[in-house]
Amino acid sequence: MAIAIVILLLVAGSLIFHFASPWWFTPLASNWGTIDDTIKITFWVTGIVFVAVNVFLAYAVYRYRFHKDQRADYEPENKRLEGWLVLGTTLGVAAMLAPGLFVWAKFVTVPEDAQLFEAVGQQWFWSFRLPGKDGVLGQTSTELIDEKNPFGINPKDSAGMDDILVSSNEMHIPAYHPVKVVLRSKDVLHDFSVPQFRVKMDLVPGIVSYLWFTPTRIGRFELMCQELCGMAHYSMRGHIVVDSQEDYRAWLAQQVTFAQSMQAPAGDLALGKQVYQVCGACHGSEGEGNDNLSAPKLAGQHAWYLKRQLGYFKNKVRGATEKDPYGQQMAAIAATLTEANIQDVSAYIASLPAPANGASPSMANDRGKQLYHNCAYCHGDQGEGKFALNAPALSGQQPAYLKRQLKHFQQQIRGAHQQDTYGNQMLLMSRLLQDEQAVEAVAAYLNTLPAP
Repeated sequence: MAIAIVILLLVAGSLIFHFASPWWFTPLASNWGTIDDTIKITFWVTGIVFVAVNVFLAYAVYRYRFHKDQRADYEPENKRLEGWLVLGTTLGVAAMLAPGLFVWAKFVTVPEDAQLFEAVGQQWFWSFRLPGKDGVLGQTSTELIDEKNPFGINPKDSAGMDDILVSSNEMHIPAYHPVKVVLRSKDVLHDFSVPQFRVKMDLVPGIVSYLWFTPTRIGRFELMCQELCGMAHYSMRGHIVVDSQEDYRAWLAQQVTFAQSMQAPAGDLALGKQVYQVCGACHGSEGEGNDNLSAPKLAGQHAWYLKRQLGYFKNKVRGATEKDPYGQQMAAIAATLTEANIQDVSAYIASLPAPANGASPSMANDRGKQLYHNCAYCHGDQGEGKFALNAPALSGQQPAYLKRQLKHFQQQIRGAHQQDTYGNQMLLMSRLLQDEQAVEAVAAYLNTLPAP
């Protein structure tokens, strides 16, 4: 009797939790309400079966409980009952499968007027590409990927020259217009998922997959990878921004084409040297850095990273808070630079030879080396940095500077700005160092690594 009551209470509690639960669907922001409908149908079918089976179980436990004056009646077959079970199971499975097949047919049939863009996944960030005026995406190959061609577009393919490149984890699309997303992975298995759009699809290396949807709400929605893709899988996040037509056109006009990116000047070293004279007062005439002025070493750093950080300082993405006084100093200096100045001085600094490290390898502690293993996925085994992962060089950097930046990431002083694409990842990654000693150990270890 008690067991039967417990079973009925569990059924009642499950139903109450289901209907009163605060964990329900994320608010819908696309045309795929039919996917919600199929899930609800599944809930109803499985819910009815769940209640029926458990109520019958409670009845059987009560009805056929032990009694010393009763004996069990052996009945090996009941064709009538078996028939009803087969029929009921068939109807239940059909009720769950049929709507899904109908929705899948719509899911794989892309409207002819759908706007196209490509989402490219790579450990552990997103980038995007749109076709140019010809409406065709150019051919790509992983063998063509390098610093000047991160998308691996074939420069001999005329269709790719006008492709619009978005080297950021934020993609904009127009509202109320169907969008087809073609999906490509540079390395391992990833997954494109935006909960509010009710669509998700795997990115399989060597295969181009796709999905489509019509955004029905203006806003900024988080893009997630929902396929385990490596150690930093949880930090592989981006955003899809749904704009009005006017805002979308304004955003699109600011993006560069593949042809423009290939023609971008490398920078004038002579002009960069002149601009650097102001920087040298703190960072040293050879970019060797100055601990007394809390100025990091710059020599040996990559030009693309220097350019990005100077742009961040100039646009107050970095150095905009009183909690980062040295960043505020840099923001004031960067505000005086033009885009051409930034290009030139970044190229000049990158040309400077990296100075010898101040610490000997014997000073490296085992804990720092062990903890750095996680960092090495992006920054390289020797802290040399990786362009493919947008990760700067770290080897030989002053421990005090590295420690300060890691603490800034942990405290969201740095990396919390919406436009700091890769700083957002570091917010999460820096928390792997769970105490002050761990931060100090990694910083000390990096100072022992050879110059890149």
